[in-house]
Amino acid sequence: MLGEMIGEERGKITGQRVLSDGKFEVTFQASGKIFGLDETNIGTYSSKMMSDGTLYGKGQGALMTADGQMASWKGSGVGKFTGKGAGVSFRGAIYYRTNSPKLARLNGLAVVFEYETDEAAKTHNKSWEWK
Repeated sequence: MLGEMIGEERGKITGQRVLSDGKFEVTFQASGKIFGLDETNIGTYSSKMMSDGTLYGKGQGALMTADGQMASWKGSGVGKFTGKGAGVSFRGAIYYRTNSPKLARLNGLAVVFEYETDEAAKTHNKSWEWK
């Protein structure tokens, strides 16, 4: 069951490349809120197109709050091209690790997400606690 929405971010893809194994690698930077705290998130994910045209991706990154609290994350998801340039739509789960008292609630949570990019390389992400 989905719990409360814990975060939302908007950002931009800052780098893209095609790896030798045919995977697409994307780096992004986004800003928003998590648990009501202002934060900036940076991450890199790679995705591979499956035979049916869907994408499977996994990534890692870190977020930092405005007052210096930090959490690292790893996640994976499935997606598809949206038909709008290089836009993609992903759904998946993220797992965080932190020593930060303000972000400690992230430890042990499964966080599900919706992640979208558009033809202008802008990103939008929403996250919910999965209970």
